[in-house]
Amino acid sequence: MEPKVINQTLSKAAQSGQWKYGQHACFCQKQGSGNNWAYGYSVHGPRHEESIMNIIRKEVEKCDSFSGFFIIMSMAGGTGSGLGAFVTQNLEDQYSNSLKMNQIIWPYGTGEVIVQNYNSILTLSHLYRSSDALLLHENDAIHKICAKLMNIKQISFSDINQVLAHQLGSVFQPTYSAESSFHYRRNPLEGFKDPALYTSWLKPVNAFNVWKTQRAFSKYEKSAVLVSNSQFLVKPLDMIVGKAWNMFASKAYIHQYTKFGIEEEDFLDSFTSLEQVVASYCNL
Repeated sequence: MEPKVINQTLSKAAQSGQWKYGQHACFCQKQGSGNNWAYGYSVHGPRHEESIMNIIRKEVEKCDSFSGFFIIMSMAGGTGSGLGAFVTQNLEDQYSNSLKMNQIIWPYGTGEVIVQNYNSILTLSHLYRSSDALLLHENDAIHKICAKLMNIKQISFSDINQVLAHQLGSVFQPTYSAESSFHYRRNPLEGFKDPALYTSWLKPVNAFNVWKTQRAFSKYEKSAVLVSNSQFLVKPLDMIVGKAWNMFASKAYIHQYTKFGIEEEDFLDSFTSLEQVVASYCNL
């Protein structure tokens, strides 16, 4: 969402000679609007909706076999996360039969933006209504990987992005065949077939699938990745909702949202939605 970042990205792409995006639009922030979720969702998105959706439509039309969208976005950043939620909602409206998966970056627990908890609950509650799946990456967990596993002393954004790119690559690497299980001398996946791990209405054979590929990944002889839907989300989500509630109770910074069309009722709807998510996951 920031012109400086967009220009740096396009410049690096051109210098690499490996990729470029020729037809692009720079939806820059309005001066004085700040990094504001409400501005991204209520003003920036509607103002550029036609241009954004036209670009997406043209890309979809180029596909021989289109199956869905993968949206990469921040959860706590201001204008960008508001716009990301708005675009995802539009995709659900116009491409309801296509998969929408959002990869979102969970903010550091210590805080990066003073209103990050507000932005987070607004983003999550809107995506919960319009996205088919959320792929979460915690900044704290990625930072720990860099520090503990990779022994990086001065961790940079490039280091963090490299780990994120590596994880995404392992999730989305092309598959060679859709076998139901790997065959080892001792199968480490047997434990995942326990029906007790899954909800009663979902058979284990449908809840856990394994694919194998002959394509090497990042020069590893063997690699595996697990993408799971579990109670892992409960603690960090409950913490963010609680912090946001504490701020909302004192009406802190609410004016930054109401001046761009997000009312107190919108916050209450978001709290209700996410508290239900927490309760549902606790009852799994």
